[in-house]
Amino acid sequence: MTDHDSSLPNHSLLGRRGLIGATASLLAAPAALAQSAPPAAPGAATPPQSAVIDVNRARTAPIPVALPNFATDNAVLADMAAQITSVITNDLARSGLFRVIAQQAYIGNDTGAIPNFGNWSAIGAQALVTGKLMDAGNGQLRVEFRLWDVLPQTQIQGTAYTTNGANWRRISHIIADVIYERLLGEKGYFDTRIVYVADSGPLLRRVKRLAIMDQDGANNRFLTDGSWMVLTPRFHPTRDEITFMSYSGNRPRVYTFNLGTGRQAVLGDFVGMTFAPRFHPNGDSIIMSVTDGGGSDIITVDLASRRRTQLTNSGAIDTSPCYSPDGSQICFESDRGGDQQIYTMDASGGNVKRISFGEGRYGTPVWSPRGDLIAFTKIGGGGFSIGVMQPDGSNERILSEAFDIEGPTWAPNGRVLAFWRQTPAADRHGSGYSERIVSIDITGFNERVIDTPTDASDPDWSPLNT
Repeated sequence: MTDHDSSLPNHSLLGRRGLIGATASLLAAPAALAQSAPPAAPGAATPPQSAVIDVNRARTAPIPVALPNFATDNAVLADMAAQITSVITNDLARSGLFRVIAQQAYIGNDTGAIPNFGNWSAIGAQALVTGKLMDAGNGQLRVEFRLWDVLPQTQIQGTAYTTNGANWRRISHIIADVIYERLLGEKGYFDTRIVYVADSGPLLRRVKRLAIMDQDGANNRFLTDGSWMVLTPRFHPTRDEITFMSYSGNRPRVYTFNLGTGRQAVLGDFVGMTFAPRFHPNGDSIIMSVTDGGGSDIITVDLASRRRTQLTNSGAIDTSPCYSPDGSQICFESDRGGDQQIYTMDASGGNVKRISFGEGRYGTPVWSPRGDLIAFTKIGGGGFSIGVMQPDGSNERILSEAFDIEGPTWAPNGRVLAFWRQTPAADRHGSGYSERIVSIDITGFNERVIDTPTDASDPDWSPLNT
């Protein structure tokens, strides 16, 4: 296998885990195989290939994919090759949009440069993923993979990655994202993280720590020691940083936290309590609530100058603000009309409109990264639910209901939500209930629990890693 075009720029993987010198390059299709068009770099605009399937169709009929273990000529790397295959398989399967065919059904040991397409079509595979893992020396790995359309017998994608050997799991997620995009025509979301509040201990002495993990629950680590209660962590749109609320020193205030250095900084000194922070889409400021007497107002704080701008002054409880993706509008919850409902306003604070009108109370609104929907928590009818509506309040849909279910957050492709669900569980950690992070497709199918070592609440989904 050779690089398709050595003049292509490197795809830098330098980011959250310090992937030094990582590169990606395209692989040409084997010369003996005819191909209608050369493969494109991940994310590049290309004409649809024959394997591309509409997402709605994939929900009802998941794409059958064959994914044999990545090959390797190095016995030491055999376990890692199998683990890479397993991570990619699990990513695709958990999305609910792919049916990865069990390896027991595979015919023969297909390790040639050009697959025996007859063997794969015989077991019903529509797409085939093949790969190879090699020792690149100096602690580096080279991971090659090819995505094939089985019926027309064409290569859709061929890419090789060279990176530090410790980053095999992230490379696996990146490959799964490429497969997702090339077969569905939409961005993937596997190379992402979720920050959340890790809850432990008995009901009256709960310990709440900041924690972070990959979107599949792997690489979980705690960011704070539980000395002080923390709430509502939220990712910066471009930097390895979060903002959150902490009761440090028994003063509830908003902080920023650099995930690379561990440095924390309080966001100004306010007379009232500050809470419910989120970054502006450009990352230059934070929007949040500050208490004012018996109510709370929404303000913004510029991160460079620390200049504050007050956006609401209704005398009510205005909170949970969230910008639209372009930063031109804000959705928030307020009881200014007598009970808790969702409103929108211009980024300047003007043109306030109520958009929720169903029975019950509405809160925690979060704008989709695509701008087409607002997710929310609804309280009514004796329980809680997670739903979505269009930004004008129309076409409300409930996705999931439970004893207690709150706090939706969007995957960066705007097609999957995560939230936390509380259920009675007298035997779990002595708290009397269990808290779990759950993901679900925006159509309400494929609801899945994300495993965490402790109870978990207040999730926030990261942008795609860079």
